[in-house]
Amino acid sequence: MKIKQLSALYDSKSWLMLTAFVGVICVLFPICNMLVPADSFFHISDYTVALSGKILCYAIVALAIDLVWGYTGILSLGHGLFFALGGYAFGMYLMRQIGHDGSYHSSLPDFMVFLDWKAYPWYWEFTDHFWYAILLVLVVPALLAFIFGYFAFRSRIKGVYFSIITQAMTYAFMLLFFRNETGFGGNNGFTDFKRVLGVAIATPNMRLILFMMTGVTLIALLLLSKAIVSSKFGKVLTAIRDAESRVMFSGYNPLHYKLAIWTFSAMLCAIAGALYVPQVGIINPSEMSPSNSIEIAIWAAVGGRGTLIGPLVGAAFVNGIKSYFTEAFPEYWLYFLGLLFILSTLYLPTGVLGLIDRIKEKRLSKNKELESL
Repeated sequence: MKIKQLSALYDSKSWLMLTAFVGVICVLFPICNMLVPADSFFHISDYTVALSGKILCYAIVALAIDLVWGYTGILSLGHGLFFALGGYAFGMYLMRQIGHDGSYHSSLPDFMVFLDWKAYPWYWEFTDHFWYAILLVLVVPALLAFIFGYFAFRSRIKGVYFSIITQAMTYAFMLLFFRNETGFGGNNGFTDFKRVLGVAIATPNMRLILFMMTGVTLIALLLLSKAIVSSKFGKVLTAIRDAESRVMFSGYNPLHYKLAIWTFSAMLCAIAGALYVPQVGIINPSEMSPSNSIEIAIWAAVGGRGTLIGPLVGAAFVNGIKSYFTEAFPEYWLYFLGLLFILSTLYLPTGVLGLIDRIKEKRLSKNKELESL
């Protein structure tokens, strides 16, 4: 089945069910933790809350890649960069909140004290303010995406060439952030966060609040994405995906549409990164590795791109399996991930949702045959 047929089916019928499911989970988890004793079967462990919150962050990233790849036909292998930049932007605020609680009892982060720095670099100014951190989360990745996208789309770079340069971009930033003199913690990055808005992070209640915020954010972004792809703007995006040259001959400039959705997608990744950091407790340059960006594309491919909910399902499915494999068989995880991508490409070109749709079609055809008899 074609991508546009899957999109029409699942965006109109199933996205609301997924939204309701995420909403129920966001309400159910706090109820189980607050009203049920810790030794009860129904009590949700802190580990499960943290893991679920992380998967919800990944679902936002999967939604972002679906908008540019599934609906616009732009395969990005660099979205891990925008995710990491959002995490670093908010991580700077979290590091400023440590204050004198660090190992060296200095107002500077431990890694700056270790490097014998006497003051914060200029780009750390105002990062102790929450509002400024949120502004950085939104503006920095969006600005980078806009500049990169403008020159790439204006030059009409697309297909595998665009994918390669996005991968090169994220690799270059990863090497840059690995350097200690950049002022971002080098190889270790940011960790050992203490509080956010004056509230301790490492408490069960705060973890629940962060989990609920992530779930609500995912729902809001899912509804916003649904409105975008259902609008005239979204129809032009799918037209660009299917036949960009015809869109140009119809009087539309693909540059403006591709640049807008590309920048918006980068902002979604940055928001996910900002929500990810306080829940996981660390951000380092490894989040920018090209393999992470490739894995993001695998989520969309496995779930079913161009469906909004498909990549979300793929992100939950792949990361759920990953959490098991990296504990039980850590040395085989990458082999399994590669096999999963190959099998989904060869036998599930429309992802899991496409498989479900084909099964439904076969059942309907059988029912019609029985009725005709």
